[in-house]
Amino acid sequence: MRITFLGTGGSMPSKDRGASGVVIRRGRELLMFDCGEGTQRQMVKAGIGFQRPMRLFITHLHGDHVLGLPALLQSMSLLRREETLHVYGPEGLVRFVKAFSESLGGPVFPVIMYEITEPGVIHEEEGYRVEAVKAVHRTHSWSYGLLESPRPGKFNPEKAKELGLPEGPAWNRLQLGEEVEIDGVLFKPDMVCGPPRDGRKIVYSGDTSPNDALIELARGADVLIHESTFLDELSDRAEEDGHTTAAQAAEVGKKARVGRLVLTHISSRYPEPNAVLAEAKKIFENVIVAYDFMELDVPLKKAF
Repeated sequence: MRITFLGTGGSMPSKDRGASGVVIRRGRELLMFDCGEGTQRQMVKAGIGFQRPMRLFITHLHGDHVLGLPALLQSMSLLRREETLHVYGPEGLVRFVKAFSESLGGPVFPVIMYEITEPGVIHEEEGYRVEAVKAVHRTHSWSYGLLESPRPGKFNPEKAKELGLPEGPAWNRLQLGEEVEIDGVLFKPDMVCGPPRDGRKIVYSGDTSPNDALIELARGADVLIHESTFLDELSDRAEEDGHTTAAQAAEVGKKARVGRLVLTHISSRYPEPNAVLAEAKKIFENVIVAYDFMELDVPLKKAF
């Protein structure tokens, strides 16, 4: 999986940072988290096409996280997209999109919208699921986690040969976790494969104050993408506005034991990220500050 950061700025875009938007490429499918103003231009610059299968997850209905959606729908319509677009978000999402569609003209392709009312699994299909937990912000907001299913362990061809399994389609099926029956003998994946590998986990906080639900969702994540709107000297302002400081985000990453912490939603009052990074690194070492068009690969877990 590859993460592309389309916009990493705070409530207002700056000359260096656009409004919030993150894309995770999983095979051919795109999973997008937030869609701030200008997102479709950022997609063009990042080389991300408008025709690919996509699911879009909006954290909340503040402009810097959702105002790019009407324009994205317009761009997709102009390009005669046919693929269904699935959009998830808080209550009010349908009313928001409908209002713009009535003014600008509705999309010419199928759009299915899902308003989230309770935390839990909001989408699941073969290979992964997406979970939502309530964020702590000034309006109805959600944090999201992308959790892959466990993968079969490393295939042992010597063991397969010892068991009399001929090389060919049966090997492929066993590597995919399927059982195979040959001449009345049932072969199971664990007979020729090592222990299952955990799937990858990526968590996206959206705008939020630190909270236990997010820590639990992020526990053991390969990557936690966490907002870092302020430095700790403005912690009172962060609490008042429902945001997080760099130090607080680092504490979340540390408590959740994540593999890597990526800070985003950087206020324009911090044109250089050095102070943000330094504050977080005092608490959690494996942290970076995202920038627009940064890409981050998330490799598969090692097989044994």
